[in-house]
This record gives sequence, structure tokens and C-alpha cells, in this order.
Amino acid sequence: MSENEISALRAGGEFKPGAQSTIVAPTDETQMPHIPEELPILPMRGFVVFPGTVVPLNVQRAASLKLLDETLPRTKVIGLVTQRDETKEDPAPQDLYPIGTAALVLKLLRQSDDHVVVITQGLRRFSLRKIVATSPFLRAEVDLPKSISPPESKEWEATFRNLRDSATKLFELTPDAPEQVRLMILNINNAEQLADFLAPNLNIDVGEKQALLEELDVEKRVRALQKHNSAQLEIAEIQQRLQKDVASQFSDAQRRAYLRSQIKAIQRELGEAEAGSEEQAQQLRERLEEANPPEEVMKQAERELKRLDFIPPASPEFSVIVSYIEIIADLPWNKLSKDKLDLDQAQRILDRDHYDLEKVKKRLIEYLAVRKLNPQGHGAILCFLGPPGVGKTSLGQSIADALGRKFVRISLGGMRDEAEIRGHRRTYIGSMPGRIIQELRRCGTRNPVFMLDEIDKIGADFRGDPASALLEVLDPRQNHAFVDRYLDVPFDLSQVIFIGTANYIEGIPEPLRDRIEVISIPGYTEREKLEIAKRYLVPRQLEENGLKPEQCVWEDDALRRVINDYTHEAGVRELERQIGAICRGIASQVARGKTEHVTVTPDVVREMLGPAKYVRETKLKTSKPGVVTGLAYTPQGGEVLHIEATRYPGKGNITLTGHIGEVMKESVQAALSLLRSRDGQLGVNSEDFRKMDIHVHVPAGAVPKDGPSAGIAMFTALASLFTNKPVRPDVAMTGEITLRGLVLPIGGLKEKSLAAMRAGISTVIIPKLNEKDLVDVPEEVKQKIKFVPVENVDEVLAVALERNGAPSAPENKSA
Repeated sequence: MSENEISALRAGGEFKPGAQSTIVAPTDETQMPHIPEELPILPMRGFVVFPGTVVPLNVQRAASLKLLDETLPRTKVIGLVTQRDETKEDPAPQDLYPIGTAALVLKLLRQSDDHVVVITQGLRRFSLRKIVATSPFLRAEVDLPKSISPPESKEWEATFRNLRDSATKLFELTPDAPEQVRLMILNINNAEQLADFLAPNLNIDVGEKQALLEELDVEKRVRALQKHNSAQLEIAEIQQRLQKDVASQFSDAQRRAYLRSQIKAIQRELGEAEAGSEEQAQQLRERLEEANPPEEVMKQAERELKRLDFIPPASPEFSVIVSYIEIIADLPWNKLSKDKLDLDQAQRILDRDHYDLEKVKKRLIEYLAVRKLNPQGHGAILCFLGPPGVGKTSLGQSIADALGRKFVRISLGGMRDEAEIRGHRRTYIGSMPGRIIQELRRCGTRNPVFMLDEIDKIGADFRGDPASALLEVLDPRQNHAFVDRYLDVPFDLSQVIFIGTANYIEGIPEPLRDRIEVISIPGYTEREKLEIAKRYLVPRQLEENGLKPEQCVWEDDALRRVINDYTHEAGVRELERQIGAICRGIASQVARGKTEHVTVTPDVVREMLGPAKYVRETKLKTSKPGVVTGLAYTPQGGEVLHIEATRYPGKGNITLTGHIGEVMKESVQAALSLLRSRDGQLGVNSEDFRKMDIHVHVPAGAVPKDGPSAGIAMFTALASLFTNKPVRPDVAMTGEITLRGLVLPIGGLKEKSLAAMRAGISTVIIPKLNEKDLVDVPEEVKQKIKFVPVENVDEVLAVALERNGAPSAPENKSA
């Protein structure tokens, strides 16, 4: 195919024929479709159609589309004439060659409203006699000249055979030429048909092809073709000889480069190559060299880059490989943040960002001190454990600020797919690395502070167990060669400081718990919340709502009102929301010009937020047999539970209500069994257990409750009920019991003691084994509450029951 044809196509030509032109069987003039004397003229640019060939045409010009729409319903014969200047979009009659080819439209394929493909078959030459119309398309009267065939002679036969043989040899030397073309040439016995078949397939310009079309003398046409064919045959033979000579001198690298260029040339011819693909591959190589990954990683990346040379850019696999190389080039293989191990500065940052939490801060400073003395050491994996809103995530940010490292956070809550950690294998489009590698790519350093939020809420299903995948990430002995399935090469995670957060220790799988050091961050007291609000929450909300400090002044009593009546949490998240709601109301008044200064008092809080949202459980106002104050631990902090027990005539059955869990139900059964085993010591009539039904209820029935720490409260309630001795209203208790009457330790002592203080309790009974945990209880609580450690239930009853029994109540009435 000629360069002119290719360039014409790229410039917007209707179509390129070349090797796609095919010869058809000779047509007898009596069988040929009638060619009228007046034909619609379809201008063509960049190529010439010869009689006897079938050619597809891309029609996009408005006049040409109009020609097809109006002509084809009446006749399938049109005139194809090549224009002299292929750049002209709307050629005039003088811009056309005088001779064209009448063609039969075999098929029309409408690609869109402005794009039609027609399959045409060249019939015979015609000459333009007179232009009869130029709008909306060209129409002309035509003459049908006849070709002049030479007389039969041996010389003519030799000329014809010479042309056929040289054409066959040329096609044999043409790389990848179809075999059927050579066979077709050998089977053509008519000189005019052979000339019309070879002419469009020769690599000559449009003007020379038009000259062959205009030549009516078949002998002259054949000799002209022979001249062109011989010249191209000589060039092909020289090219083949040069290729053989040069091939022996090529090195392996040169041969690969040559073959690669040939492949790309072929792809360009087929329309499979995209501009810029070579530049893209070169840019990827440069980015890889700049990233400087380890040798093993570089080898893998080079293998993938070499595959790009053989894959068309339109292939989906091409984009998959490009994405893979880009991720490898973007990863921080050698980029590290420089640590700022100034412990005094770290202490100031922690004090600046967090109030109190002295025990937590002390442990963090120790952690940073170890990093300072042994930078290459593998420190413990810290996990902050506590209720929502106590500052676990912000502590991680403070550690990053203190070290001068970048901070990365991902939430693991609800994660069920193992591939979120290990990555997806590159076996399908859309696969991607795991979250660990993705976040490292985004932050741009290999040693950030990496926060793994909510590790107690990781799930597991048929897609795998993400918690098990985290074992490799968090194990200092393994994570120096962490292999993400997408990358399929090791990445060093040993310099990353991983910090986890959780609300429940029970939700963390045991193998994962074994790899972390838990730092408990319990809830805040009212005093601590008040200080946090004054130092952090109020200034932040004033700034976010566009208020100046002098425009909104908060009284301490107003903050206490918000803390006690409008929040119910261990942290301060809801407290900040309520403070923000009041600040927005004041901002609205200031913006409207109604006021310039507001002092927030308890009355203003009630006006802005409405009636109190939460009414906390307080200590019992009166004492009755069977009613006990227990203590519980929830994600929102400690809570006070009033456990009620009553009895009535029946058959010794027990009813449990209040949305209590299985463990708490078992505590009731254990308490009842323990009471029956000690009925003689307590002065209880054993017949009552057979004749009376028991009902134990824990109020706030819509709230789930569970856990073993209500054991002594259940036992005390039943003992008080059957001995008819009230429990002191200022006493609360927590502890697990055994059937031998021992009191076992519990957790969450600080949170429970805070709840007791809020409720006005003055005495709290705790297990003897929890006496060591009193060091964690705030001093403020110790000053207001007397803690009584006990070892068995006898000591519990001695403290809890009033010494003078209350008068007996009717047995069918609630106690």
C-alpha cells in the first residue's frame, strides 16, 4: 500500500484500498448492470478504484451522504472519481480527474447519522462529458470508452506472462502476503483484468494510478505496470539481501530492538498502537530508577515492562501491567522520615493535646525513650483500649507529631475480606493492593505512625480472616518481608509504628492479642470532662462557629449541666456536639444582630438544648428487702443497676427479666444455689424455696445486660428478700461469686467507681483481689467513696444489710 493512501486515510480520506481490493470473476457485458448516461459523482481522495475490484468506502461528507440517500432508492450504480487535491473538503468539477469508474453499490452499513460504509464493485471506466449539477451533489453526463486490446501474438503472450510472473515473485517477497493473492494472480488469464487487479496494489502514488486508469490501450497499460512492478521487485530483492547481510552482524540486544520496532510498526498499521505508549514505558522505567527498589523487586518490574512491548495498548492486560508498575514506582522503598526523639518536646505535645491520662502518657514516653536508645529495635505494638470518644485516635496523632512522622489511619471495623490486608492477586482486572500498601503509597514514607482503628470489630467469613492476616503485619519477626499478594514481592514494614485501638478486649482474637500491648484508657470523671471542655472543646467550637471568645463566655455550672443532663458517655464526643449546638444557636443570634455577647449559664443551656435528655440512676432513697444497687461496665463507661427481687406463692420457679444475658442468668442461678446451701446460717426457712416463686428484674429492660460481676448483687438481693432485711441504700457492689461463697475479681473498677460517685453512693463493696486496682481510681473518687474489699459473701452481707430488719411484707407483694 502506498504512503499516499495511508496519509490520505489519516487526513480524512474516505477509505484506503491497497491489499484489501479483490478481483472478481469476469463479467459479460450483457450481464453487467446498466450504466446510465448520467451518473451521480462521488469524489474520492487519496486512492483510485479500478474496474473488477470490490472496495469498502467510508462516507462521511454531507454531500456524499446526500448522494447515497437520494440515489440508492432509484439505482445502485454511482460514479467514483478521484479528486486532484485530496485536502479539499468540497471539490469543484475542475478539481476532479476526467476519468473514473462506474461502480455498483453492493451493501450499505450505517455506522451513525454522519458515517456510512458502502461496499462497491468497480464495473468499467467512464469519462466525464458534461457536469449537469453541482448541488446538492455532483451529477454528470458520461461516456463509456472501450479499452483497446492488442492482437494475439507470441510477443504479447510473453509480455503478459512476464507481468504475471514478476507480480507473483513480488508478492512472494512481500512479508506476510496472503497465499491466496499469489494463487489469484496465477489464475487470471485476461491481461486487462490482471492490470486492473495489480494497479491498486502497487506502492505508487495516486497520480500514477490515475494514469493507469486513464490508459485505454491495454498493451501500454501492461507495459507501464511491468515497469512499476520491476522497480519494486528490484527494491524488494535488495532489501531482502541487505536484511540477510545485516542479520548476521546483529547482537542479541540489537535484534530485540529491531524486532520490537517491527512489532510496533505492525501495531501502528493495524491501528492497535496508541500515541505515547513508548513514552509511557520510558517514563515508567525512569520512575522505577528514581524509586530505587531492591534488586529482587526491580527484576520483577523489568519482567513486566518487557511484556508491555508485546501487548497492544488497547488490551486490558496493558493497563493492569501499567498500574502494577506505577504502584511499585510510587511505593516508598527508601524514603524515611527523620525521627525527632526529643522526649521533653514529646511530653509537651502530649500535655498540649490531652488532659490528664498521666499513666498513658508515662507509657508513651517510655516507648519513645526505647526508640531513641535503640532506633532499629522492634518495640511493642501498642493498642489503646477504651470506650468511644476518650481520645485513642488523637493519641496516635500526637505520637506522630512528637516523632515528626506522618500519620496514617485505617478503620478495620466490619472488615471481612482477607484481601483488604494481603491484597488481591493480579488475576483479574480491578485487583489492587491491600490497605496497608495503599496507605504507605499515599503517605510517601516507609516509617509512618500507622493507626489500626477498631481491631476488635474485625469480622471473618468465606473470604478469609483479616485478623489472621494482621498477624504477619504486626509480628516484628515477620513484617520485614511482608508480601502483598498484588505486589508479589516483599516490602519492609519493620520501621512502621503500628498502634491499634479497640473498645472491647474480648473482641480481639487471642493470637492477635498476644502480639499487642494493651494500654487502657478508661472514661473521664465529671471534673476531667469539665477541664477538657474548658481547654479544648469550647475553644474549638467557638472557632468552628465563627465566634470570638468574648462573644461567648461559658460558666462552669453550664458545662456541668451539659455533662450531667445532656450526655451519657465515657468520652467527650457527645459533649462536644452539645457544646457545638449551643455555639451555633449563639452564632445565629450574633449574625442576626440580636446580641453581641452571651454568657452561657445553666438556664441558657436548658433554653438551647431543651429538657434534660438523660436521667442518671441515683442511689435508692429508701431501703426495701430484695432491692440492691449493682455496678456495671458498658462501652459508654460505668453504670448503676438497681436489681429487684420479689417472691410470691408458687412451686419454687424463678423468673428472670430485664434483657439480661446468659452469663448474668447463670449468676442468678449460682446465687440462688448458694443461698439455699446456707439457709440455716442466714435464718431462712428452707420450705420457702419450694413454696415460693422468685422473680428477679433488672430495670431498663430495653438495654442488654450481661457479665458475671453482678454475682454478689444477685446473692445480696435474694438474701435480703428471704431474710426480710433491707440493703443499705448508700451501698453499691460488684463482684463474681462461686458456689463456695468466694468473691472473685472483676474488671472496669475505675469506670464503675465513677458511676457510683455520680449516683451519690458512699460505699462500694469490691472483691479483695481488686484492691490492687484502686491505684487507677481517681483521687477525687477515693475522697467521696469508701471502698470495702471482701473475700466472701458473708463479708458482703455484713456490710450491705441493715442491722435492724424491716417489718415483714405480705408474701404476695413486691419487695
